[in-house]
Amino acid sequence: MDELRIRGGHRLQGTVSVSGAKNAALPIMAATLAIPGRTVLHNFPRLRDTNSMIQLLTQFGVAVEFLDDHTIALEPGEAATCRADYELVRTMRASICVLGPLLASQGEACVSLPGGCNIGHRPIDLHLKGLSALGAEIVIDQGYIHASARELRGAEIYLGGLQGSTVTGTCNVMSAAVLAQGRTIIQAAACEPEVVDLGNFLNACGARISGLGTSTLTIDGVRELHAAEYTIIPDRIEAATWMMAAGITSGDLTIEGVREDHLAAVIETLRTAGLKIELQNETARVQRAGDLQPLDVVALPFPGFPTDLQAQLTAMMCLASGTSVVTDRIFPDRFLHAAELLRMGAKIRRESSGVIIEGVNELSGACVMASDLRASAALVLAGLAARGETVISRIYHLDRGYEDLAGKLSRLDAEVERQKGGGPNPPHFASSPTPSASKAPPKG
Repeated sequence: MDELRIRGGHRLQGTVSVSGAKNAALPIMAATLAIPGRTVLHNFPRLRDTNSMIQLLTQFGVAVEFLDDHTIALEPGEAATCRADYELVRTMRASICVLGPLLASQGEACVSLPGGCNIGHRPIDLHLKGLSALGAEIVIDQGYIHASARELRGAEIYLGGLQGSTVTGTCNVMSAAVLAQGRTIIQAAACEPEVVDLGNFLNACGARISGLGTSTLTIDGVRELHAAEYTIIPDRIEAATWMMAAGITSGDLTIEGVREDHLAAVIETLRTAGLKIELQNETARVQRAGDLQPLDVVALPFPGFPTDLQAQLTAMMCLASGTSVVTDRIFPDRFLHAAELLRMGAKIRRESSGVIIEGVNELSGACVMASDLRASAALVLAGLAARGETVISRIYHLDRGYEDLAGKLSRLDAEVERQKGGGPNPPHFASSPTPSASKAPPKG
């Protein structure tokens, strides 16, 4: 499998564009299973996960065509099967998002229980509870979810769980409810921008959804949807990762594709940490001149600080001038990156559902292993700031959520190279600038 080699100590500088949001693109793609005609999606992210979803949709008879690098057309045909096999679903948890659209359009679905990143227990009981409330009969047998319904009927559904609302569960139930008879009211719906984007897309296709962005969604079912042309929102997690890359390297980045309303809690947190962030017309300029300041942060559902940025923040706080506490209330076990950061000289201690981080003067390059998508990004950030060379293995995780990360980094004065290993990933080598072009970032 591929590995990423990073020679640390270079300030990132320049302009970088944020790709389309992975977590919006995937449920939107899945929803096209229930939308006759040719849907065109702009700002489409080219990722391992979106490629997996293309393979899955093709299996269901969807015709897929790239109109340019980031514009895709999807048109469902006659489905030869309603079964999503384990071999595809195991690599990407968002595959479960086909369950609702298949059930609504075909009256049945058979989907393998999902896989994805190793970040802790993520049950799908709320998905099944919501679809059952709409009238689906659901049986789990030999690792597969078998769902069927002669017709779906609107219902009042509560989707709250022990760790908050379910994002993919809200997407699944919403995608089914738009074609149910009558009115559906979803209480404790997820408010994340990616859920709102799916809802806006469905409304563009003729759905009648109100309350998007709040915890109560009202959905009046329609007889059918129609194809539309739609632009996917920029990826807020990628945008914030670039902000923290500027912070950890004392860099100066102009980031294109930043929605302030999607990142309010993150921006406030990073400003508290000592970053200067200027926003105008969905573009952010992020700089850091002084020391990083320690933080006490809790990852919470939107509009709180996202769990998908907890690992990256942990990496940045390794170089803060003081003691930081990072807690994750959504996925309390999502700290596998902490052990790898220790290998790079960080001082981190696990405590309950979080970590306590004592800032150090510098990190040192090491061979580390990525455990999941966001942990991979955290190790990249640490490697960019570390003294010497960092080698990150299992970077196929990165490919799931960051488009051409090595290429983007190399254009920002990072010294990074992607090298081919013995795995399934395609070779991709980023050019490396001359080391003399940059200076090492200052302490902390």
